[in-house]
Amino acid sequence: MTTSDEQLILITGASTGMGAATARELARRGYHVLAGVRRQADADALRTTGVEPVLLDITEPEQIEAITRRIADDPAGRPLRAVINNAGIAVNAPVELLSMPEWRHQFEVNLFGHIAVTKAVLPALHASSGRVVNISSIGGKVAMPTYGAYAGAKFAMEAMSDALRRELAPHGVQVVVVEPGGVRTEMTGRGIERMNETVAAMTAVERGRYGGLLQAVISHATAFTKSGLSAEAAGRIIAEAATARRPRTRYTIGRDAAMLTRLSRILSDRLLDRLLAADLRPHFPKGQQATAVAH
Repeated sequence: MTTSDEQLILITGASTGMGAATARELARRGYHVLAGVRRQADADALRTTGVEPVLLDITEPEQIEAITRRIADDPAGRPLRAVINNAGIAVNAPVELLSMPEWRHQFEVNLFGHIAVTKAVLPALHASSGRVVNISSIGGKVAMPTYGAYAGAKFAMEAMSDALRRELAPHGVQVVVVEPGGVRTEMTGRGIERMNETVAAMTAVERGRYGGLLQAVISHATAFTKSGLSAEAAGRIIAEAATARRPRTRYTIGRDAAMLTRLSRILSDRLLDRLLAADLRPHFPKGQQATAVAH
């Protein structure tokens, strides 16, 4: 087998957070990491020994084609050990309020872009008996209120990963899913900013219907993130999923993710509804807690 310093690993969404931490951890382990970023400023900040930033917007076919050429024409002839599909966005709003362009954009980034990257690099992974690592979420198992679009794309990512794993296993290519829970990353902060923008743009009727819920979700997401793992701790788990000799089919990140994943398998829908409502209820503005009860 080739050693780590003779292998490439491609990771998308590496500008900040878990992606950047994973790129640095893989480089520390000796791999040459092609770290996908969308802006040159992010590339300059990320560049270090073993980390080669590449401009890669996974919704742009030309940039996906460019990275496949970079892999095929690697100056050292190094094989592609793994692709880590990590890029993502979070736009939270009730199903009724989220516009159709926003729905489509979230699926383009959180699902279809990953499929496009995976399809493009699969020939290289077939040649190296490599690995696909898909970064899902606890939202791929449990859909909280206002997470319809985000969780919908992650549920689909889970299903696609299962199908892909069963298709590729006979051909020596492994597929692994990683399901983070609370992790302290910039993406959560950007998601909270977007939710505040949604609240500000609501009509009086919409605010009466969903204002309390959105305020509760913002408060819950803030607390959830503060108590979560560091990006560096998450990066170590993702790096292990990408490089372990005998990887599991799924890894969770954080005790919250492990617990909710188990509960989603054993509780009825109604019991899970009540559990999630109870968890969210303390975050509602005063006087609105009663409306948070799931019936």
